[in-house]
Order: sequence, then C-alpha cells, then structure tokens
Amino acid sequence: MLSGLVKVARLVKESYSEVVKGLDEFVDTRFYPPRSEEPEMVLRYFFFMVAIDHRTSKLGPFEGYVNGEFFHGADMLYRLGKLRYDLDPDFFSPERMSRITPKDVEEWLAAPSGMTIWDPSVRAELLQDAGRKLLRLFGGSVSKLLNASGGRIRGFTSAGLSNFFKVFKAYSDPVEKKLFLFVKFTTRRGLLEVVDEHNIETPVDNHLTRIALRLGIVRTKKELLHKILSKVEFTEQEDIEIRMAVRRAYKLVSHISGIRPDYLDDYLWSFGRKYCTREKPACESIGRCPLSEACTSFGRASSLTEHSFTNTFYY
Repeated sequence: MLSGLVKVARLVKESYSEVVKGLDEFVDTRFYPPRSEEPEMVLRYFFFMVAIDHRTSKLGPFEGYVNGEFFHGADMLYRLGKLRYDLDPDFFSPERMSRITPKDVEEWLAAPSGMTIWDPSVRAELLQDAGRKLLRLFGGSVSKLLNASGGRIRGFTSAGLSNFFKVFKAYSDPVEKKLFLFVKFTTRRGLLEVVDEHNIETPVDNHLTRIALRLGIVRTKKELLHKILSKVEFTEQEDIEIRMAVRRAYKLVSHISGIRPDYLDDYLWSFGRKYCTREKPACESIGRCPLSEACTSFGRASSLTEHSFTNTFYY
C-alpha cells in the first residue's frame, strides 16, 4: 500500500502543473463574487452555497445552457448562485436564508433545461438552519464565526472551525467535506488565514472516492467491494468508514508529494474531469493518463465506480 501511495504522490507531483493548468483561484465571476466585493458579503455567499453543495442530480442530470454556455452539476449550481447574487446580493443574508422555503429553492435552482435540483426541501432546511444559527450564535456574521476560531481548524483550549461548523446541520458531516471545501474557497480568496495548516484535509466527495478506489490507494473489504460493483447502497457507517480511509490516503499523498491537501483537491478534481471520468475513463478511451503507472485499475477503470450512498446531504 505504501509503495503505491509513494508512486501516486510522485506522479501527481510530476503532472500537477499540466493537470491543473487553467484552473482559477475562485475568482471567475460566472460562479463567484468579484474580488472588489465587501468581504462579509463574499463569506456569506460561500457559507450558504457550500452548505448546499452536494449531489445535484438523482433522477437526471442537472445541466443546461445559460446565456449560450453549457453548465453541468456543481458548475450549474454555482452559476445559478452567482446569477442570484448579481440580481440581489442580500438574498444570501442570514435573515433571508433563515426564511427561505422549498418553493424558493425550487424556483432559484431550476436549470434552463427545466431540470430542478432534486431535493429543494432538504436544501431549504439546511439553509434555514444555517441562517438561524448564524444569527443566534454569531450575530449573523460569518466574519465573527471565523474570528472566534482564531484561524484554527482544531482548537486546543478553545473551539476551532471544526467545532463551530458542526453546529450547522449542513456542515455536520463526520468526514467534513463541506467544511474543507469552505476552507479551500476562503483561504484561496484571502478571506481566511489558517494557523494550523497541518490540519487542512482534502474535501472528499464521490469523485475523489472513485479515484482513490481505482488507483488502489484504498482497498475495501470483500463485502464492500461487492456492494460497489453491484451498486448496492452503503449504510451510513460504511460510507463514513470508506471516506475516512480515502481522506487518510490523500493526506499521505499530500505529505509525500509536498502538495497541500486543498491544492491536491484541485488536481484530483481536474484529473477526475479530464481523465478518470465515471464513464469512459481515459485509460479505456485513449489508453493513457498521468497516473497510469500507479493505477491498479488501468484499462478497466469503468468497472469500478464510486460507492452508492445517495440519501445524504454530505456530498
């Protein structure tokens, strides 16, 4: 296992600049507020958007054209978020979020194709909870929340971001995918300075789990592998176990390669889109990818997809 991790880390380091080429620093104004915007407004946008940044489709793809440009999945989610922000920045105030209804979410997150986000009632509940608790505990200020943590992910004698964020239902995931996605966005935008950088983790979603399984840096018990191949739903505990294993594996890759976990996430996200796609991965369609030397599933990767755990707002 360790030799496989070392090989993956070496190949990631060698191909990093090529794979992430053109990746923005979360300033693309199609998806995010501009740098000139008041910091608290930007923090609110990221806080509430990440709160609902989980699986966008269940019955069909969440995609379509906006002003002649095609968007899919999370890109469509953030495109619609930014369009709403441009129209009405105060939409992302905790007061408004605390009163948002499933109907509001359904109308807001309706793709031009007619496909609506699949769980508007769940996302409305997450936004309401986040808005109400932000008002009650931090006076409605995300800046105060961050300041209270002292810039620490894990607190020593006082609470860190991990403790504070678990108060919000949207951020209660035991593997903290949404927390570390928020940290990634806000540190990259210069809105958060993390003191204990060694505690930053890779935000593990479906795609990162799929890549880890295909590479072989995480191995599952036979019964779980059978569930993955048979597309049988995982239990919540099984899901947590596999994602924690994936998070630990990527932390080792990060340590060996010298690439911080949130930047490693850039690589993995881009790699998953360009090469290790769910259907027709590059190893089968063009016969190569930057990590082929280390991949235990090379040439047959499509047979191993992410595990099935759909009834969740974690990722």
